[in-house]
Amino acid sequence: MNKTIISINFFIYLFFFSAYSHTMASEEAQYNIVQKTDVYEIRYYSDRLVVQVIDLGQDNSFRKLFNYISGSNNKFEKINMTIPVTQSINESKQVMQFYLPSKFTKETTPIPSNSDLEISTIKAGFYAVIKYSGRSSDKNFFKYSKILKQELSKDEILIIGSAIKATYNGPFTLPPFRRNEAMFNVEWKS
Repeated sequence: MNKTIISINFFIYLFFFSAYSHTMASEEAQYNIVQKTDVYEIRYYSDRLVVQVIDLGQDNSFRKLFNYISGSNNKFEKINMTIPVTQSINESKQVMQFYLPSKFTKETTPIPSNSDLEISTIKAGFYAVIKYSGRSSDKNFFKYSKILKQELSKDEILIIGSAIKATYNGPFTLPPFRRNEAMFNVEWKS
């Protein structure tokens, strides 16, 4: 009897905890789906502002970005967390980005206190995206990037640039409930 009650309470706790960790971010980067297949979708994103850091081998990129949105900027302003958090390789260097809330413009965005961070604009474009759950490990990311790349090649869609890892959930979200994506910027003619 006691084991049953403990098990029920544990699952109720997990349910509410995973629901809470799923909704930690306040805003998602907006896009329009222009085509959808059984495997992937093509999205159009307009220009987006990001704060980004190029990993210099210190492996604390997330902490630097989190400190920025926590008030480590010239206005000491706390900035709402948005989704996704993206990672990519650019010229052999790893880049991590937090999207900034849509209320900001290039002129109104607080300037990072840490000189390793920069405010940048991702130009509008089309992105092929494959979704997957589970951990956002490199192994899963490479697996799904490969599947996406093969499907795009089969459909004769030109890839522009390297794969992008997009994560949407906090670290305490149970793996089956996580939303991860592998993305490629693509050339798209509608």
